[in-house]
Amino acid sequence: MLKINRQNLKDSHETPWLVLDLVMLGILFINLLWLIFDSLYGTAVFQSGLEWLLPGSVAAYAPVHDNFLLIDLSFVGIFLTEFIVRWGVAIHRREYMRWYFYPFARWYDLLGCIPLGSTRIFRFLRIFSILYRLHKYEIINLNDTALFRFLAFYYDALVEELSDRIVIKVLSDAQKEIADGSPLIDEISEQVIATRKPILSKWASSMLTHIGNTIADDMQGEVVRSHVKQAVGKAVRENAQVSTLGLVPVLGSTIGRQLETAVTDIVTHSVINLLRDITPEKVEEFVAQGITDFSSDDHNLDQEALLVVNECIELLKKHVGQQKWKQRLEEKDNQFGPPPELDPDIQQELVRSRMAETAENTEQ
Repeated sequence: MLKINRQNLKDSHETPWLVLDLVMLGILFINLLWLIFDSLYGTAVFQSGLEWLLPGSVAAYAPVHDNFLLIDLSFVGIFLTEFIVRWGVAIHRREYMRWYFYPFARWYDLLGCIPLGSTRIFRFLRIFSILYRLHKYEIINLNDTALFRFLAFYYDALVEELSDRIVIKVLSDAQKEIADGSPLIDEISEQVIATRKPILSKWASSMLTHIGNTIADDMQGEVVRSHVKQAVGKAVRENAQVSTLGLVPVLGSTIGRQLETAVTDIVTHSVINLLRDITPEKVEEFVAQGITDFSSDDHNLDQEALLVVNECIELLKKHVGQQKWKQRLEEKDNQFGPPPELDPDIQQELVRSRMAETAENTEQ
């Protein structure tokens, strides 16, 4: 049952328009009922039944039936007048971006004003437009009605089924193109990435330079430098030629430590200078000349990457294909929980009583 929120009705200042809507709704019902009656009057069966119920009514209504188009035009005039008034109000309130948008937004009202049998059906839509305006201003709440919840649920189910099929079809076509060796990846590389090569090269150069400056910083680069010192120091100590310096009496160990420190500093500063000296031009030159030939292992890696993409699409299709509206329906059915279980003693008593009834029926 719809409840009218009187406070929202008062605050919205839509009371005059609500009254107008109710008046137009009454006129609309009279017009539609008259249309149905006049259409049925054109059949011989209806005329016979009408003459049997109300003798003389068929002959009395005959002039009205012959001139019914003129009568319907009077209703059309009322509807057009109301339409023009609301159009003017919409222009005054600036409800739409352009003044001529209103007829397109209320196209059903214009079609319903055409006095033809196929277009008169659009006059029913005026009822829904009135309900929508009331719901828009929160004068009534359609969400509280069982009919609205019923229609909304199955509308969402229909939209979900259609959208899921469309998405799955698109993903399946993408999988087929990838499996057939679609040139999409090459087109992305040539038309998207290649055109932005200078920007990407500048970004890569800036990142590498920033990393070099970070390593050179006394505080921020301490972790990297200590790791490099440990790795290089270990390599120097494990070197066979350097190990022989320890055999030199007195100075052997000192020379080894000095050599380890020198090599570590040289490697660290070489890495820093290498990162700092990389320019966008060097990045482009490295990409153009350094990455040329690919081995079979690289091809296998590309195929494996495509398989990963294909499996991801399959998982996405499986997720999209889940009928969530069925899950919501099952959850709704399970809201009241499973039926309560009977006590074992009561169950045994019911079984014995049924067996006794069966025995009595057999004896009879």
